[in-house]
Amino acid sequence: MQTEKTSYKGHRFPPPIIAHVVWLYARFNLSRREVEELMLERGVDVSYETIRRWTVKFGPLIAHVLRRRQPRPGDVWHLDEVVVKIAGRSYWLWRAVDRHGVVLEEIPQSRRDKRAAKRLLIKLMKRWSFVPKRIITDKLRSYGAAKREVAPGLDQWSHTGLNNRAENSHLPFRKRERTMQGFRSPGGLQRFVFMQSATRNHFSVPARRGSALTIRYHRLEAFEMWKSAANVA
Repeated sequence: MQTEKTSYKGHRFPPPIIAHVVWLYARFNLSRREVEELMLERGVDVSYETIRRWTVKFGPLIAHVLRRRQPRPGDVWHLDEVVVKIAGRSYWLWRAVDRHGVVLEEIPQSRRDKRAAKRLLIKLMKRWSFVPKRIITDKLRSYGAAKREVAPGLDQWSHTGLNNRAENSHLPFRKRERTMQGFRSPGGLQRFVFMQSATRNHFSVPARRGSALTIRYHRLEAFEMWKSAANVA
């Protein structure tokens, strides 16, 4: 994926409008037609099909920049998987989060086995360039089998009740999945969760920022970072 600044050359709408439309779609539980309606209320007449093209083209580029600026996570990772139906076939969305619920990686895969768990672990360690102190999983045996091949010394806690952070991280995705009425392909699923998680990670307020003032500052910082990532600052 390209890492240069996002270019809006050849588009008749100003870059801030395009970036704002992509933000609305990635950040909130809105359909493209609802984004179209919101923009029309603001005097911007843009079709839902144009919104689709913008999110497909610019969403992953902006998300890529946000992911590169994501802080290094802690050394305890929560891993889980959730089933997703695509064209009548079951796929599994494998996800890893840190102790704050920040999504570290997501991979749609056709199987729920050792090979899929191994791929998730390898991708996580390659992206973050370190082996965590501990992983927390459910009782799926594939995690233990994959761990023994990838990082034999890695500590694993396996218990359903311990993995609420990973399980709770599925909720925003499930809400959005219903709004979108499913996905047409694994590639479309990967593209969307890549964009949604990067945006949500960036705008979600950490628990340590509990006061109204610090929450406001956090959101202002997030807006500035989004504009910078979208090259409209």
